[in-house]
Amino acid sequence: MAGDTPRAQPPPPDPDPGGHHPHLLFWRWRRNPLRRRTDRLHAWIALGLLLAVPAVAAAAMLAVGDTAYRHYRSAAEHEARTRDHRAAVLVHDAPRHPEPGSDEAKKARYPVEVRFPGPGGETRTGKTDVEPGLPADSTVLVWVDSAGEITDPPLTAEQIRSRTMGWAILAFLGVAVMGLAAHGITGLVLQRRNLAGWEAAWAVTAPRWCRLP
Repeated sequence: MAGDTPRAQPPPPDPDPGGHHPHLLFWRWRRNPLRRRTDRLHAWIALGLLLAVPAVAAAAMLAVGDTAYRHYRSAAEHEARTRDHRAAVLVHDAPRHPEPGSDEAKKARYPVEVRFPGPGGETRTGKTDVEPGLPADSTVLVWVDSAGEITDPPLTAEQIRSRTMGWAILAFLGVAVMGLAAHGITGLVLQRRNLAGWEAAWAVTAPRWCRLP
């Protein structure tokens, strides 16, 4: 209708949001009639995140890695003190591999019940993984904890390094993801603010443009 005010159109999008063209990469820093205050604010926030996130991520990686290393090293030392190797005897034959002599058979292990001496010298039973085809009464070595239960061997130096590195990488990636999320949320909030300001300005300007002669 003649008296209706047309809806405001959104402000022009970023010339190059992906930053693929070098001459448009820093457009928010240059003076131009289309640059808004929020554009400059967004640029400052992006620069701050670009400088802060790598430093914080590196610090988090070192801190978490050091904490994880201390934890796993302490756990390995405790396991080495409280676990020991003991001879165990198979109660029955271990299952045979369907392809004896193959590479797969050399790596395969089957859980078999075994007998072994407990902390007080009593006979205990449990299950451990053994090579396929071992006959009953064969002797194998098992790791036993302070409670007399079959358990895993103490952590090795390689396992400590691997787990420490895993936690350190997770810490670095976590900070990086939070930085990206902060940048995205900031851009969304500023974009909504732009749209609200554009709508308010258009409500004042549109009647003068749409007035009939």
